[in-house]
Amino acid sequence: MLSAIHAQIIVPLSDEKWTISSPALNQTVPGYLPSHVHLDLLKAGVIGGYYRLNEFEQRWVGDSNWTYTSGPIDGLNEGAESTWLVFDGLDTYTTVLLCGKQVASTDNQFRQYYFDVSDILRNCTDTPVLSLNFGSAPAIVDKIAEGYDWIELPLSFNFELPNRWYMRKEQSDFGWDWGPGFAPAGPWKPAYLVQFNSPERIYVLNTDLDICRKGQINHMPPDQNQPWVVNASIDFLGSIPPGPSMSIEITEAETGLVLTSEALCNVTVSEGSITGVTVLDGVQPKLWWPHGLGSQPLYQLSITIYGGKQSQSIACITKRVGFRTIFLNQRSITEDQISQGIAPGGNWHFEVNGHEFYVKGSNLIPPDAFWPRVTEDKMARLFDAAIEANQNMLRIWSSGSYLPDFMYDLADERGLLLWSEFQFSDAVYPVHQEFLDNVAGEVAYNVRRVNHHPSLALWSGGNEIEGFILLLVNFTNPKEHPRYVGEYEALYINLIMPLVYENSRSISYIPSSATNGYLDIDLSASIPMVERYNNTTFGHYYGDTEYYSYDSRIAFNFSAYPVGRFAVEFGHHSMPSLQTWKQALDPSDLHFNSSVVMLRNHHYPPSDRNTSNFRNSSIGMGELTMAVERYYPVPNKRDPVANFSAWCHATQLFQADMDKSQIQFYRRGSGMPERQLGTLYWQLEDIWQAPTWAGIEYDGRWKVLHYVARDIYKPIIVSPFWNTTSGALDIYVISDLWEPVTGTVRLTWLNLRGNGIPQNAGSPTSIPFNVGSLNATRIYSTDISSLNLADPQDSILLISLESNGHLPNMKESSSLTHENHFTPVIPKDLKLVDPGLELSHDAVSGTFTVQATSGVSLYTWLDYPAGLVGYFTENAFVLAPGQKKEIEFVVQVESGSDDWRDDVTVQSLWNQTLQD
Repeated sequence: MLSAIHAQIIVPLSDEKWTISSPALNQTVPGYLPSHVHLDLLKAGVIGGYYRLNEFEQRWVGDSNWTYTSGPIDGLNEGAESTWLVFDGLDTYTTVLLCGKQVASTDNQFRQYYFDVSDILRNCTDTPVLSLNFGSAPAIVDKIAEGYDWIELPLSFNFELPNRWYMRKEQSDFGWDWGPGFAPAGPWKPAYLVQFNSPERIYVLNTDLDICRKGQINHMPPDQNQPWVVNASIDFLGSIPPGPSMSIEITEAETGLVLTSEALCNVTVSEGSITGVTVLDGVQPKLWWPHGLGSQPLYQLSITIYGGKQSQSIACITKRVGFRTIFLNQRSITEDQISQGIAPGGNWHFEVNGHEFYVKGSNLIPPDAFWPRVTEDKMARLFDAAIEANQNMLRIWSSGSYLPDFMYDLADERGLLLWSEFQFSDAVYPVHQEFLDNVAGEVAYNVRRVNHHPSLALWSGGNEIEGFILLLVNFTNPKEHPRYVGEYEALYINLIMPLVYENSRSISYIPSSATNGYLDIDLSASIPMVERYNNTTFGHYYGDTEYYSYDSRIAFNFSAYPVGRFAVEFGHHSMPSLQTWKQALDPSDLHFNSSVVMLRNHHYPPSDRNTSNFRNSSIGMGELTMAVERYYPVPNKRDPVANFSAWCHATQLFQADMDKSQIQFYRRGSGMPERQLGTLYWQLEDIWQAPTWAGIEYDGRWKVLHYVARDIYKPIIVSPFWNTTSGALDIYVISDLWEPVTGTVRLTWLNLRGNGIPQNAGSPTSIPFNVGSLNATRIYSTDISSLNLADPQDSILLISLESNGHLPNMKESSSLTHENHFTPVIPKDLKLVDPGLELSHDAVSGTFTVQATSGVSLYTWLDYPAGLVGYFTENAFVLAPGQKKEIEFVVQVESGSDDWRDDVTVQSLWNQTLQD
């Protein structure tokens, strides 16, 4: 397929016929572009996919060198002025040959490469053939590592394959504690041959659109009264005539109505880029807001470049944009804030369009080990699931990959903010000049590429670099600490931070995902950001927090949770469902400690590719086992597969309860001295079928966690907090609305057969409340010992909230409700009764109705059969006898069968106690 635009010939290399070969393979098989070697071998039937222990059995693929060879490339113009090869992504160590001549070598998965091959083509005697030779990343980095002095740290930074930090490749390709280490290779993004048939024509490589308020700078709050500014910078191949000009036109994406047309000023051309700027005086676009805070109006912004004596258009680029400011406030707490009861220290919260708001979300990992098969449909379903769960932000974790543009587009449409990170994680990285130059190209390309998206919320230098690396160095080798601090600052502050500021005035930057913030920023200083590190004061709060504890004894102990301004990571692992396990396992593998299940559990990772991981894996599996045994009825079903399924479900109950406990605690912090304004739990989704921290399984099935997160992320919630040591029980109303809210909380004590406890156990039945904006208030306090509970093991408190409030940027008030519950003993110690659950389906409305008839149903769980993907509008809830719930099932991927509704089931915690 040839495309002629402005005297160009553009040949998409995906249209060519490719083959792949390797000395490790005794045959040649068809290849594709974009693709990975594993995917092409899978398509050819040479290897299997995620099946059983293929991760280990297919190590030979990642350990081998591979060659992609094109067929003869026809249709090129032999008389072209120039010809270029453009690669949007090569993974990772690649030697490129054209007509048998070496063009170049690459060593960075995250960069766009372009090479002038004009001379090679002119001297090519046959029809051109392109060869892409991919070296084995594990073998190459092992060789690179021989020349380095790397400090050993007391954590498993080698998750499976060693030495990942020496390469600019997706770090989790070498394994992580939630995913496999396939170490894929291949042309993972599109590629093109571009020819120019006349001078003064261009091919657009990349576009940087920066929309900000006049005078805005990354680390300062923007003035919302200033006009909007559009900075446009286009990276190109080819040449532009002298004296070029640029203009923009902005139209409403939905209606096509023109907002404004402007000529750009200060147009300059330098080093393959053309740049211009304009101030949109008097232009008032509709503001873009995150989900739950307003609407997401989008605009088409077209940039036209003119050149030549006739001022002809030589390029026109259109991007979809939104108008918003997003700012991470890390400034010192003011005296005014202190007077409001906020503890001193440093702020750490996000502000959108000048408004602080509560961040509710999770962490996104790579949705697949092989990015070329990550489809827009799959990501749309995943982002829809996040929105359905009342989330407004995802943290795009490193070290996966920089997200493709279509994922930012999806987030723009949904109002899903994306905290984005550079691809560095849990390691000390090299800082020699060649490495830094390579990183500089990677950073500039990706910052410029996605800067126009209103969903872009933040740039972070990397994952867990500040705390998990610098502090560990100080503990393990304090003499070397100054050296590693200097290297940290060389990469994340002296290199990356200025590149962000040079290419964007609209996005804040932090050097590390978990950080205590900065002491000072001076862009003219030799070190432009002076970090706080551990220069903290008792009673002051700084930065964001992480928390992981696998000691289930303290899982629900609030005093163990960190107190800070923002929670960026926390969570616990669990098993996927039986339906998901069946996608990857043999029937013989379906028991809790089968060798396949054990080895697909990467918590804890082996740290050595030559060591069997049964020992480390058994520790992680033991954590799951002990958590279930400590808090929930232990499954003991006669049927081994049913028992395996019950165990999987039980681990999900623990995961959901532990994450819920923390989310409630952190949200309560919005009304505490720490003024806590954000939670991002670990993690949103799975990369494969295995025990992980995910709330959504690999094929899109929601775990218990995602339903619970959906509930506890509602705009206003009521939450019990029980101090198991003192017996104190407090109930709080927590709101993230932007105005005060009044309403009523109802308390109902029942025994487990659903009968009311006399005198409501001494508690009031109804409590009015008034909670401030973005705040929490305690509405009730008691002590368990003072309540009139004849048998705490036969008691449950049902808590319900009703209120009316204005959602942000909404004129009309909304009815807001929430339900919660509390039991004065842990679930396994309850005297459970059969709730007599009944499930029916209305063929006309499509709804399911669930009713408890003989007892309280705890953890009421609707499940659907394998073969389709979707979610229930409510799940994992409590039902009192006589209470009915009507629930819909939203189908995201059809099963191909209309009778799947007949196989929908319902169960409760009671079912976990049954042998059959």
